[in-house]
Amino acid sequence: MDINLLIAHYGYAALTIGSLAEGETITLLGGVAAHQGLLKFPLVVLAVALGGIAGDQLLYFLGRRFGNRILARFHRHQDKIDRAQTLIQRRPYLFVIGSRFMYGFRIIGPLLIGASRLRPGLFLPLNIFGALVWALIFTTLGYVGGEVIGPWLHHLNQHLKHAVWLGIAVVAVFAVRWWLRQRHKKR
Repeated sequence: MDINLLIAHYGYAALTIGSLAEGETITLLGGVAAHQGLLKFPLVVLAVALGGIAGDQLLYFLGRRFGNRILARFHRHQDKIDRAQTLIQRRPYLFVIGSRFMYGFRIIGPLLIGASRLRPGLFLPLNIFGALVWALIFTTLGYVGGEVIGPWLHHLNQHLKHAVWLGIAVVAVFAVRWWLRQRHKKR
């Protein structure tokens, strides 16, 4: 089975599913695949954005429905939760779009936003805009990174052969070393 054929056939669906939660790694790989010509750049951006939008919408609605119960479990961090919810009310544009770019906030961010009772009519367009910007940035980084990674992947078979031989050599050195120690102990 050819990996390139699999990527070309299932790549967009895999990108959409992979970007439902965090997704930065998947998005970067999608950019690399676009650079190699396996996928089309605009469709990679759309697939990744679609997954990001769907994931954040789901978390937002979970936050609206169960957010206070979920957040109550984190009573040690209540002061931070209160500050975040105040910031959401004061600057919803900044928080909704920015939380997508804050490490560790991709899952808790939409839950906080939903629990803060931000209107769905305001969250949806901000979520779509943020997801498109996020997808465009990370796909572009992957595409540009493909300049570096692409030639290495092209010669992956050669690299694997070198890695196998290196592994065999390391195992052989340790085996000889162990054998010499065992031999020395017997004397």
